[in-house]
Amino acid sequence: MNRRDFRHFERLRVRWAEIDSQQIVFNGHYLMYFDTAVAGYWRALAMPYAQTMERLGGDLYVRKATVEYLASARYDDVLDVGMRCARIGTSSIGFSGAVFRQDQLLVTGELVYVFADPQTQKSRPVPDALRSILDAFEAGEPMVDVRVGGWDALGLHARAIRTAVFIEEQRIPVEMEWDAADASCPHAVALNRFGLPLATGRLLQEAPGVARVGRMAAVQSVRGSGVGRAVLDALMQTARKRGDREVRLHAQVSAQGFYARAGFTPIGAVFEEAGIAHIEMARPLV
Repeated sequence: MNRRDFRHFERLRVRWAEIDSQQIVFNGHYLMYFDTAVAGYWRALAMPYAQTMERLGGDLYVRKATVEYLASARYDDVLDVGMRCARIGTSSIGFSGAVFRQDQLLVTGELVYVFADPQTQKSRPVPDALRSILDAFEAGEPMVDVRVGGWDALGLHARAIRTAVFIEEQRIPVEMEWDAADASCPHAVALNRFGLPLATGRLLQEAPGVARVGRMAAVQSVRGSGVGRAVLDALMQTARKRGDREVRLHAQVSAQGFYARAGFTPIGAVFEEAGIAHIEMARPLV
């Protein structure tokens, strides 16, 4: 088993509380590492776990968990925990996991889940829709469909995301969230394979050749999965097609690293907008 066997990795750093009297990671913590990687795997599928299971009318219950120890991790090691769907049976799903320190394989694991009725916990067949998504992910297919269009086509989805993120989560006043620009500018929305809207953003024309991205939001359960980046890339591509040479945006300071990884650099000092610290950022379009 090597790193090439996995599409998804979860990066963890060993904490002091996880080592034992032998100064190595206590064996039971590797199950926690694998469980954390499974949660990350669902984010990579762009499927919020609770909503997905409710939609499918079931839930996943651990049937078997096995761990094989090859070498030890120590305090402050940076670990990459790989996770993949290795097998889908009639009512069970088998996952294979591996813990790497750089390229060194330390631990392998197997987790077997049974899909079951949450009320009776009796097994049920794995839904075809879930089977198809797992197969598609392992085959390297994209997990979201990013659509670009007007408010008439995408407004219902964009409104739901922005309401959840800006109004309910960040407590931005309703009157500050909605404006006339929504009706006239392009919007992008990322939907998962069940058609659930997960992230959105819009594109304004600030000046000739200068675009402004705004109202970027992703639902909490999929942040860090690449869904927000897919929306940002779609908006920048739209700006390129209409001939813009530069994109600007007001980034919440907590999201500055996200935009920096997409090639944006800060302009000026931090300022407050809607009670939240922001910084203006820009990047050229090439």
